[in-house]
Amino acid sequence: MRVSGDQRVSSVMHVRCPDRLPEETYRQVLELLAEFSPVVQALPPTAALVELKGALRYHGTSPRHLGETLRVRTLSRLGVDVRVGVGPTIAVAATASGQIDAPGGVLAIDPDQVADWLGPLPVEALHGIGPKQAMALREFGVHCVGLLAAVPPATVQRLLGGRAGRLAADRARGIDPRPVAPRALPATLTVRHAFAQHTLDGALVRAALLDLVVQLAHQLRQRGQVARGLTLSLRFSGGASWEKTRRLPEASAHDDDLRTMAYRLIDAAGLQRGRLTGLVLKGEDLVDADQVALQISLDQAREDRLVAEAVSDRIRTKFGPGAIGPASTFLRVSRPGIRPAGGGERGAA
Repeated sequence: MRVSGDQRVSSVMHVRCPDRLPEETYRQVLELLAEFSPVVQALPPTAALVELKGALRYHGTSPRHLGETLRVRTLSRLGVDVRVGVGPTIAVAATASGQIDAPGGVLAIDPDQVADWLGPLPVEALHGIGPKQAMALREFGVHCVGLLAAVPPATVQRLLGGRAGRLAADRARGIDPRPVAPRALPATLTVRHAFAQHTLDGALVRAALLDLVVQLAHQLRQRGQVARGLTLSLRFSGGASWEKTRRLPEASAHDDDLRTMAYRLIDAAGLQRGRLTGLVLKGEDLVDADQVALQISLDQAREDRLVAEAVSDRIRTKFGPGAIGPASTFLRVSRPGIRPAGGGERGAA
């Protein structure tokens, strides 16, 4: 439980989804969790916490039964199996979910079982203990959580450092006063491009990326939102992928700002001979545009581009999103057998 000290019922649920779960599916899992309790904390990219106190009284059932019901619903509705740990604290619930073998299952630990259950676990199984910390503890002779709980906290702090040692000593004893804090997954917006043929052509890749930037920026402005970061994902032949996220200096939905960051991301990939099959560009941590202060620019060239951007938006609104696009996208129609994404030729901007 929480700060109140009431440990009679395990009310914290920690849910682990499969690795590499698509974000759209992850959001659907979070929506399912909200059917059980209004207190859901997203832990991107594939985990979540749920506070079940009110849900247990409302549904009149046990934490284990709610976990099993959740698993049935994710399997039947989404085709996704989950690992569900239930415990009296976040640390115990997260440790429990980590002990479930894939693809899924439910493990509920009652408050009076915590010490006996944690004791035999290897020290690296305790939630919050990383590989380096586990190595330091093992070198000291602490191989299981029970031994860690028996070591004086001051000794653990000397081994792992002040705050890290204090947290590890507490969690080994089942102590974790953190509450489940409601937190939704930050809003995102994604645009994609698939190449008709595997490509090594850097100019073609850059043209496709610029087209994605224009699409993303236009959709953001239509929604009245701005992005605080960008994520670029590259897909290669053979199934390999590369992904990187960077924060924007200032939240924006303007072509210029998003293009500059997108080009930095593609440059960071260091493409040489990798055969690309597709690009995915995602605007991260979206907020309403009216929440961001409007900066006064003394750059007349930038102001002119923003005016042209507004005109382009009006043209797209009237004639469709493909009516106007970046001039570099003509590169894709200047080569035999290659046509621009989305169908026919586009005008230049």
